[in-house]
Amino acid sequence: MTGAIVFIGFVALMIYAREAVKMLVIAGFIAYIISPAVTFLTQKTKLSRAAAVNVVYFSALIVLVGLPATLTPIFFDEIKIVASDLLDLSRQLSVMLTQPVQFGDMVFHFEQLGESLGQLQESLLTPLPEEALALLESTSINVLWILVILVSVHLFMSEWPRIREWLIALAPREYHEDMHELYKRLREVWMAYLRGQIVLMVVVGVVFTIAWSILGIPGALVLGVLAGLFTLIPDVGPFLAAALAVGVALLEGSSWIPLSNIVVAVIVFFTYLVLINMKNFFLRPIIMGRSLHMNEALIFISIMIATILEGIMGALLIVPVMASTVVIMEYMRRRILGLSPFEADDEKQFTPPPEKIKSRRGLKLSKKEK
Repeated sequence: MTGAIVFIGFVALMIYAREAVKMLVIAGFIAYIISPAVTFLTQKTKLSRAAAVNVVYFSALIVLVGLPATLTPIFFDEIKIVASDLLDLSRQLSVMLTQPVQFGDMVFHFEQLGESLGQLQESLLTPLPEEALALLESTSINVLWILVILVSVHLFMSEWPRIREWLIALAPREYHEDMHELYKRLREVWMAYLRGQIVLMVVVGVVFTIAWSILGIPGALVLGVLAGLFTLIPDVGPFLAAALAVGVALLEGSSWIPLSNIVVAVIVFFTYLVLINMKNFFLRPIIMGRSLHMNEALIFISIMIATILEGIMGALLIVPVMASTVVIMEYMRRRILGLSPFEADDEKQFTPPPEKIKSRRGLKLSKKEK
């Protein structure tokens, strides 16, 4: 009874604090991605785990935060020019829509659309004080969540050996050996998932490099590599990759397409949408299915449902979570049935039913009688 009450209370807490749980999951996922670098440093150098964690953590922080912060002032003037061009285009479009458009004998009126566009522009440029306050409040909360994620990543990387042993110690003493083996198998699942993610990252980088080269976008190789790297960053990564490609198209245009920079940027944007959705719904299931030995159709359905319910973060985590659940459920099934908790792959043998064993014995006896 006490266990049931504790479990219900834990589930209620998870539901109440689901936003905090989501941020901790994101932090754990980021720590999991960069933790192999910590293991590599501790094995190949004489650095302690704490020193290796600090080197990897702050190096990743410099790359993810310092690089955009360094490049933003460099492109600040170009960003202002692009923003000004977009505003001018919006004004010209709204003015053009206020006039009737005639095709042959047909006359089309888009006055209401032009007025709506003008109102939208004004609302974006001159927000109400209440909206500005809400935006400031939302931004402040997001900054706090980012700080929570950053601190949690460092905590998970530094204290994971102690956290792991603490979690294993929660089980009764006679189950500690099982928990160590279960952790080992779960780690193999997540490492296979990480290998699949690396393969996916390389494929995405190559595909986008080819796509931007075909469209004549300057810096196609750099943009393709960044698109592949940003595949590993949940939620923000795809947005950053698209923003960089569209921004370059707005600033530089195409080397051979005889259209304005804005039209080229629109082409780049829709090309990115098509390719990124092909990656999410077709390429990812195939690669993850082969990495984790799961059915591609099941992975495809799971990724689609997770994307609808939880967005990109859900799509990233659903596959390893499903594979981990299969490992845990198989362990529990064997324990309940009184079997050995784990079955080695090379020990899987088929035991014939008793009826077939008896028939084989009878056949051997008949041969001996002959």
